[in-house]
Amino acid sequence: MASAAEQLASSMNLGSFAKATELKQRIWFTLGALVVFRLGTYIPVPGVDATVMTHLMAQNGGGVLGMFNMFTGGALGRMTVFALNIMPYISASIIMQLMQAAVPSLETLKKEGQSGQQKINQYTRYLTVLIALVQSYGISIGLESLHSSVGPAVVDPGPFFIFTTVITLVGGTVFLMWLGEQITARGIGNGSSLIIFSGIVAALPGAVAGILQLGATGALSTVFVIGFFVVSLLVIAFVVFMERAQRRVLVQYPKRQVGSRMFGGDSSHLPMKVNTSGVIPPIFASSLLLIPATIIGFSKGTGPGWLQFLARQLSHGQPGYMILYAALIIFFSYFYTAVVFNPEETADNLKKYGGFVPGIRPGANTAKYFDTVLTRLTTIGAIYLCIVCLIPEFLIGEYDIPFYFGGTSLLIIVSVTMDTVAQVQSHLLAHQYEGLIRKGRGRTRGR
Repeated sequence: MASAAEQLASSMNLGSFAKATELKQRIWFTLGALVVFRLGTYIPVPGVDATVMTHLMAQNGGGVLGMFNMFTGGALGRMTVFALNIMPYISASIIMQLMQAAVPSLETLKKEGQSGQQKINQYTRYLTVLIALVQSYGISIGLESLHSSVGPAVVDPGPFFIFTTVITLVGGTVFLMWLGEQITARGIGNGSSLIIFSGIVAALPGAVAGILQLGATGALSTVFVIGFFVVSLLVIAFVVFMERAQRRVLVQYPKRQVGSRMFGGDSSHLPMKVNTSGVIPPIFASSLLLIPATIIGFSKGTGPGWLQFLARQLSHGQPGYMILYAALIIFFSYFYTAVVFNPEETADNLKKYGGFVPGIRPGANTAKYFDTVLTRLTTIGAIYLCIVCLIPEFLIGEYDIPFYFGGTSLLIIVSVTMDTVAQVQSHLLAHQYEGLIRKGRGRTRGR
């Protein structure tokens, strides 16, 4: 079976892709949906002065606003209908994952299979609307209080502006949530991730042009610019290697006799990824650390002295920022891994189906073994995330590199690209299997 899969995988080429009609339809649907998303990032919210927003983002774009503006593909900076993007849905999904480990009723729903997962998805949608309502109301109130040298951000403030802004932003988030689900079902999968990915990638050409312009004006040396792109390629290769890295635990199944026939006796591998938590730890850590700098940026230096001191210490490239950033990444790596992988549940499932790890007794000992392996892998994964995220932060703080080259954006781009390529390969593989089955049936009928 494995050799057949390898042969099919090796035979996948442009010819097989041209024959995969369903895959081409899925790709075109995905591209069309992403074009709709990008168009929506340029439709402004009624009553907001775009010139004032551009001026304000230029002044305060280095904090948490800059990070979320990156995730939204610039929609937040332009204050468009997709200003919240799909981030409320991502937040709701993460919260529901955490609650499944803490609330017994949700954990029971998770074990009910597809019907239980549908209910959890419905709860996630309700929570998404609630989060979007709170965030959009906060944004509308904040917009009314924003002023710059150009003028106020809101042309006609008041209850009607707050109402229309909340409805517009919540509607945009709900539409993107639906669009992401459609990409997952009718496209090539990973709908929510592809929406965030397209927003980041759309700004990359401008960021690269900004680096080249700094080199052309002499703000950055030519050697540094070349070295920066070389290091970026090396970091991308390192991320690809680490995201694919896994520990394959050998699992064996005993032989059993049913009547006169012998079943079982097979062996398989349980893959355990080095970076089980994915990109969640850097996102959480960045959000927490950038809040003080954003608050002091909006207060324009008029806040308490201790708050200004804290914001300076937590600015990009400062030792305090680096240390706390690494500590939070490590903490969230362990925390989120503990949420998404349950050693006891995995050990119980193996025991239920007669599987065992050679040399380890089934049950509690197997769970302890999984926990030990997972802890060691998480340590390596946390160190890897720290390296990938701290190198760009140093460049951002020391050389004023654009925010789009941060570690979080790099991880998202590489991870989503790898997942998308894997989805395309699986569709091609399924198409070739269907072709082989049809040929086999045709030969059988011919005989």
